Amino acid sequence: MTTTMTSKGQVTIPKQIRDALDMSPGCAVQFAVNRDGDVVIHKAGGRASRKSDRFEAARGKADVKWRTNDLMTLLRGDD
Repeated sequence: MTTTMTSKGQVTIPKQIRDALDMSPGCAVQFAVNRDGDVVIHKAGGRASRKSDRFEAARGKADVKWRTNDLMTLLRGDD
């Protein structure tokens, strides 16, 4: 697999690699160079994972019972 580096030095980690390492947005990544000069990527401990994302704790917790039409009227400023 190959990818291209942007002018800002950013690269996209291919989906097959992200899946193999169980990576999701917000995961910390650790880079290392081995004795042969190969770059090795490790999933570092820490932030979000596929099993519990940052929204999971808030999901289903809202106690305001808005009706869609009422909310749209409020947001649009319709009278």
